[in-house]
Amino acid sequence: MAGKENLIVALDVPTLAEAQKLADELRNEVGMFKVGLELYSREGLDLLSWFSKESLPVFFDGKFHDIPNTVAAASAAVVAHNVKMFNVHAAGGSKMIGAAAEACAKANGAKPILLAVTILTSMSQQVMNDEIGIAGQVESYVKKLALLSKFAGADGVVASAAEAKLIAEACGRDFVIVTPGIRPSWAGQDDQVRVVTPADAISNGAHYIVVGRPIVKAANRKDAAKRVVEELLSAG
Repeated sequence: MAGKENLIVALDVPTLAEAQKLADELRNEVGMFKVGLELYSREGLDLLSWFSKESLPVFFDGKFHDIPNTVAAASAAVVAHNVKMFNVHAAGGSKMIGAAAEACAKANGAKPILLAVTILTSMSQQVMNDEIGIAGQVESYVKKLALLSKFAGADGVVASAAEAKLIAEACGRDFVIVTPGIRPSWAGQDDQVRVVTPADAISNGAHYIVVGRPIVKAANRKDAAKRVVEELLSAG
């Protein structure tokens, strides 16, 4: 049964002090915290050191996408800070993903979960086809990237919960699926396009959901987190 262990809160705030306040407030309500580029660009690796010292699980959402050698070095630096999981872009190809996987294998402590980002949840079908120039349906391309990522050594993918079922069918139930773009039934959609509720995400096969603004911007953040967990529990 899904519960708070499956809930990742996105710490999309600009300072370490704000992230620390949120983490302290929600540490008993959620399973993990996501640190993204906004916070990392301002605070650097010091913030990962703080989470490690506090024994708080972190998903480092750095979305590495570069030549294999550079991604290997960046991955090694993140792995050294005891993150629970981190990600690279699947579009970087098998050699790049494999370089990150090799860095994970060399971890001194627990091996982190390596994820590959398929298609951003803010990207629509039209944007993928007309602006990026990728033909076909979003679902087909996501499946292709998921399979590529698995065979390149990734432990799972970041994808919309709308594609979670087809990923699970193609890659197996043990292949980790992390789904951002989650909006509780009582929250707005914001700038996300391909969104799903917490209960539907778990029912579709997601292992973890990422929730940001509906919790972080709530007047009562603990209560908002508990409401999300209630929706997860309703998925059975």
